[in-house]
Amino acid sequence: MAESRKVIITCAITGSIHTPSMSPYLPVTPREIADAAVAAAEAGAAIVHLHARDPVDGRPTQDPKYFREFAPDIKRRSDVVINFTTGGAATMSIEERLQPALQLEPEVASLNMGSMNFGLYPMLKRFTKFKHEWEREYLQTSDSRVFRNTFKDIEYILTSCADNGTRFEIECYDIGHLYTAHHFFERAVVKPPLFIQSVFGILGGIGPHPDDVAHMKRTADRLFGDQYRWSVLGAGRNQLPIAAMSAAMGGNVRVGLEDSLWLGPGKLAESNASQVRAVRQIIEGLGLKIATPDDARKILALKGRANVGF
Repeated sequence: MAESRKVIITCAITGSIHTPSMSPYLPVTPREIADAAVAAAEAGAAIVHLHARDPVDGRPTQDPKYFREFAPDIKRRSDVVINFTTGGAATMSIEERLQPALQLEPEVASLNMGSMNFGLYPMLKRFTKFKHEWEREYLQTSDSRVFRNTFKDIEYILTSCADNGTRFEIECYDIGHLYTAHHFFERAVVKPPLFIQSVFGILGGIGPHPDDVAHMKRTADRLFGDQYRWSVLGAGRNQLPIAAMSAAMGGNVRVGLEDSLWLGPGKLAESNASQVRAVRQIIEGLGLKIATPDDARKILALKGRANVGF
């Protein structure tokens, strides 16, 4: 009997989308982020995707000092693959966003493939009370803010990290982003296997309909053939349905409180690990296996945990 295919689970621990007031379970301090990452790994995540937050007010930050706190702690307690954001937040400069990955040289870093409208303001219909002054404004002003990722910005990040062996979680929020990734692939600025993370359900990007998921996969197959590995994330309530589609279609999955605060209708997820366990149940229910961190390193041709800068 052939061995079951192994599915990589990435868990996005905390991000810039959700503000701390929206959920009491969102990790904020370096210790909370480290604890959440280790728990997610113990639940079955092969990769943890990491942002940082100011421990005082929960504001998104790319100050490398916070990454230097939680990344070594996670590495000491787990063999999980550590993935840093270069997306940060749309309010940050490209130079600011780059610093954690540039300085600490993780095995994986995320990279957005295009400038886009990134509409968070509809959340104001569901959330009316905020703990910190910055939170409401951050959501309100998203209707006039462009998340900048120009061709020059993308190449700047890729070439700046070229010598440290970091591979990229290439985040594609729309079909055009796949073509941008292909542009850099053709120029050999990125090397195979590409790790393509297709993002569904963000206002300003592609929608969460099953036809959208199929269109993304079909286009990536045509552009990259066997030179890429596919993963998906569904925002908000789309998280688990889209993960199930990906697993059934031969792909990998991403879950986590960065992408969704929910575990089910009206039910907040009390941890990142709870979302990992939920998607693991789906994967194993399909007769598939979850990838270990070392499986993920092999599948994605990563440099290994001994070769990071922390």
